[in-house]
Amino acid sequence: MARDNKVDDVVILGGGVCGLYAARRLTAEGFSVSVVEKESFLGGLAAGIKIGQNFYDQGVHMLHEHDREIYEDCMAMMGDESVSVELKARIRWQGRFYRYPLQFGDMIKGMPPLTLGRAVAGLFLAQIRNKVAPWEPRNCEEALIQLYGRALYHYFFEDFTHRYWGRHPSRISAMFVKRKMPRLTAVDAIKKLLGHIGLREKGGRAVESALLSETLHYSATGSEALPRCIAERVRKDGARFFTNSSVRSIKVEDGRIRSVNIFNSQTGRRRTLPCKHVISTIPVTTLVDSLRPHVNGDIMDSCNYLQWLPIAIYGLLVKKDKVMDALYTYYRHRVFHRVGEPKNAGLKVTPEGHTVLIVEMTCQEGDEKWTGTDEMRSRVVSDLEKEGICREEDIVEMNLIRNRYAYPVFSLGYEPHYEKLMSCLAGIENLQSIGRQGGFTFPGMHSAMRMGASAADQILNNQMSNK
Repeated sequence: MARDNKVDDVVILGGGVCGLYAARRLTAEGFSVSVVEKESFLGGLAAGIKIGQNFYDQGVHMLHEHDREIYEDCMAMMGDESVSVELKARIRWQGRFYRYPLQFGDMIKGMPPLTLGRAVAGLFLAQIRNKVAPWEPRNCEEALIQLYGRALYHYFFEDFTHRYWGRHPSRISAMFVKRKMPRLTAVDAIKKLLGHIGLREKGGRAVESALLSETLHYSATGSEALPRCIAERVRKDGARFFTNSSVRSIKVEDGRIRSVNIFNSQTGRRRTLPCKHVISTIPVTTLVDSLRPHVNGDIMDSCNYLQWLPIAIYGLLVKKDKVMDALYTYYRHRVFHRVGEPKNAGLKVTPEGHTVLIVEMTCQEGDEKWTGTDEMRSRVVSDLEKEGICREEDIVEMNLIRNRYAYPVFSLGYEPHYEKLMSCLAGIENLQSIGRQGGFTFPGMHSAMRMGASAADQILNNQMSNK
């Protein structure tokens, strides 16, 4: 096993946007950094995969403007490659298209009058109860009922949540609603109304409603441009990149990481990277399993409890100039959950007169969606035809892209296991585990990069305080 003579200031595990932006912050301050990435490409979930002459995104990944510091720095790195686009997303429901984020005023148009009356009454009563007698929901089902009322929960949220996550909301933690699901606009309107009469909420119960009108940022080559531009700047500032390289073990002595052992799947070469600090964005369970000496069996049991929901992306090259009006659309009763047409956001597609579709679906590793059986591909095409998106004869290519660690699953009762793992890692002085996989959470691109920046700042601040 080769051992580097150089001792890195920081080794970053995972080359997604979170890890890349941590490297950006550190190399700009003169730190020596090595980035370890198991794939042949950088960017993580935000990376676009080039197949033939076109790029296929792994879902919908665009940069928001919410974090101005991150946004302005990214725009400077991307330069002319940045394409601004207005958010235009839809939900297909009850035979109609509705705006996304879902607006209550739109949603009620599809409800039968009696159901509508029950839903509005339930929503209003739920908000009054939250103000007068707050209660702690035991699972996602109760959290959704608390937020929207029972009628609206059964009518809209129960089935879709079950289908998307592969488990009933009663088997999902209430934390999912607080961390992931934005409120309907009606909830905010009712909260404001009740606030005027003195009934103010005692604590936050969900993510605030997402903006209906936003400017997003993309590129002619898709989502791959942003992580590529960050990586180019980081490499120029002196960082080393080890792609096709997975973490085999992490040596811990006296409560500090001393080195990281990696393995290159292409060359078969093993390498030891001595370091002063580690920022990890790889799955927290993989990180814990890599620690040497091994952690105790109780902690490993908690590792086995945390799960991720994989995704399968069917990337289609379609012989049509355009097939959708929106950037992307959610579907409730199809084999896929979301279909995006990135050309509507500025993606350049070859040849002319063609477009690319990103057809997303959650799955389980090894099932028919994951393996892409002939039957599953036929179901995808059939559902696209039923939605009037395209026909089988329009499809030139169908490419399957998969990711095992797409979404953390907040299974019922996951919290103590998560806390146990994070407590274990907190005992290692020079380690931070962050990002979607490393933090077991749901950040957008700008939030993930902010996590990377904050982790880098912690190292910078520690150095300043030690001088």
